[in-house]
Amino acid sequence: MTDPLKAFLQANALTSPAFAPDSRYHSLDTAQWAAPDGTPVTYVRRRFIPPPERFATLREHVVEMGDRLDTLAAQHLGDPQQYWRLCDGNGALRPAELTDTPGRRLRITLPEGVPGGTDVQL
Repeated sequence: MTDPLKAFLQANALTSPAFAPDSRYHSLDTAQWAAPDGTPVTYVRRRFIPPPERFATLREHVVEMGDRLDTLAAQHLGDPQQYWRLCDGNGALRPAELTDTPGRRLRITLPEGVPGGTDVQL
């Protein structure tokens, strides 16, 4: 017997967006892999972090003890789930590295490719 929800999700995996428009994964292509039993598995292709120079700086934030990326994203970007934009704008592979060191200067940037800001050099 086939699970109707599983069948629906597989049938719509390539036709409906799996991620919200403000997700870092929204514009990524999907691909399919066949499991050993032949079941198709849809997945999102790998996302590469864009170079920080593609982001215009709006301002800087000096990290304080206890800072967290989600609260900084809420404060500076208006949405705690946009913490990934802080990672991209600062070229971070590991999000925790951005707030590990008090005194570190973080760039608060516009989205990739949007011109403007002050383009402060760190």
